[in-house]
Amino acid sequence: MPKFVHLNNPATKLNPCRDCCTLMKDIIQLLPDNIANQIAAGEVVQRPASVVKELLENAIDAQASNIIVIIKDAGKSLIQVIDDGKGMSETDARMSFERHATSKLKTADDLFAIKTKGFRGEALASIAAIAQVEMKTRQAHQELGHRLCIEASTVKKQELVSAPAGTSLAVKNIFYNVPARRNFLKSSPVEMRHIIEEFQRIALAHCRVSMTLIQNDLEVYQLRPAKLSQRIVSLFGKSHKPQLVPCAEETNLLRVMGYIGKPENAKKTRGEQYFFVNNRFIKNNYLNHAVMSAYEGLLAEKQYPFYTLFIEIDPRHVDVNVHPTKTEIKFDDERTVYGIIRAAVKQALGTHNITPSLDFDSDVNFEAILSTQTPARTTKEERAYGQMKNVGVARKQIEHWEKLYETSLDEARINIDQELPARTMGSAVNQRRENPASTSPTIQVHGKYLVTAVKSGLMWLDYQAAWERILYEKYLKCLQQRSGSSQQLLFPQTVPLNPADFALVMELKEEIESMGFAYEPFGSSDLVIKGVPTDAAAQEPKALFEGLVEQIKHFSDDLSASRQEQLARSMAKRVALIPERNLESAEMASLIDQLFGCENPNYTPDGRKTFMVMEGHHIDQLFKS
Repeated sequence: MPKFVHLNNPATKLNPCRDCCTLMKDIIQLLPDNIANQIAAGEVVQRPASVVKELLENAIDAQASNIIVIIKDAGKSLIQVIDDGKGMSETDARMSFERHATSKLKTADDLFAIKTKGFRGEALASIAAIAQVEMKTRQAHQELGHRLCIEASTVKKQELVSAPAGTSLAVKNIFYNVPARRNFLKSSPVEMRHIIEEFQRIALAHCRVSMTLIQNDLEVYQLRPAKLSQRIVSLFGKSHKPQLVPCAEETNLLRVMGYIGKPENAKKTRGEQYFFVNNRFIKNNYLNHAVMSAYEGLLAEKQYPFYTLFIEIDPRHVDVNVHPTKTEIKFDDERTVYGIIRAAVKQALGTHNITPSLDFDSDVNFEAILSTQTPARTTKEERAYGQMKNVGVARKQIEHWEKLYETSLDEARINIDQELPARTMGSAVNQRRENPASTSPTIQVHGKYLVTAVKSGLMWLDYQAAWERILYEKYLKCLQQRSGSSQQLLFPQTVPLNPADFALVMELKEEIESMGFAYEPFGSSDLVIKGVPTDAAAQEPKALFEGLVEQIKHFSDDLSASRQEQLARSMAKRVALIPERNLESAEMASLIDQLFGCENPNYTPDGRKTFMVMEGHHIDQLFKS
């Protein structure tokens, strides 16, 4: 029995103090189930897409051959998943909503031989803690099914009902009892995009399962059982058909197979990149680096290729119990896995130019490819070849010796720019406004820079960056005032989109049209472009719109910018990407004056400088020994 010391009375020392024993009550207690479930929900359910993921995985584990997903209000009002799987008994239906209740694990050793999706036994308990849930389920041999209604972890109703074989689970009003969490949800287009991403991941991993996605009573996807190549085209659009390259490799440790995209089809967003380990989608920056390193020298800056790669490996070499979402895993030998994947992708890229077009009526014979693959390890001869290749590059650089002077000049400019005091940037604005472009001659250098005199020296202006800043502020104003001007097309153009991109641009239709576009839906996921912004009338409408969609996806996760700012940045970035050309004097003068008429002429929306000033004494220093 522990003894208590009264701190205010040293005379008591080690004698128990009855008063203190009365005051020092036990303070540790077990959490009520509803609170414990809400805490677990914080890990498992971050947004509506988390619910979609968990329910789809349960349907797959139930051996469903047909799954229907119904979404309303981007999952905020309703998420319903209907499957024709095994269904559950009355007891199992009730137990499935208890924490840590699972049919997947019997012993601790089972954690290292997991082949199913869900196994923690937290998903349904967590979902039921923050939503209103209705489950209907029936096993094939039963005449009647069972219906459960649960709100905030409390069972409101349980009864026998007539129901088809399988399970239907409807999740309504997510976070209705946790308003603070509901306030953190993003706009409907953003939340719907996350739902579509989860749907796509499950659909890719289970091509033999028929899957349908319905949003606000509109069918987004209707996928029939298919081979992987056909499923990719159904999910991401017909434009992926000619770019798919088969990729396969097999070693004693693992087997890799899937498809990668040709380098010329790479995009500016990372979205369409998928790794699956034993048919479970994972995120792994280390493995992504393996793929990107295989593309080294084949991609432009900030370009990302498509890939869907499946890794089959003994579960004993993988720990999937790393994170509640189960998207992060650990390999016991990551370096070897890295080398095998890099070798497989590099081999596929090396042969894609001579590989015939894929037959989409029959899947690629991965076994035939695997039999002709070379070992994944880098050989001595390959390393020697790499060294010889580097020597060749060095010789080529020496032959073009005149470029050394250009490099030195560029470095000098960078050094001068770094030494410029902060006041210079602000004073240049005032100098420019005091001295209009018409009073100072302006010249164009290398097709991309404009140089003009100001009081303190020379101002160098990046033509593309300046144009991007001008357009950004213009489009932001158009969005705020709904005042964008449009140039109608004499011949409207059709733009095919994948269902996810189609859903995105239809959700943003009012805002996009505020910037000058005019378009209408045509078919299930195509658009007809009828008008483009006046500033971009010279650009090819289809390429312009597709580029805008890519930029919107690229900026959509920037939490520091509002929705209007994201759209204005996306549009400005795309329209400003025009070929370098020689400008007339009047055009250069107009561009400079428009830039310094902006609220923030110093930087582009993403923080790049639009101009710099070389002060007179810095120029003098270039000529001093």
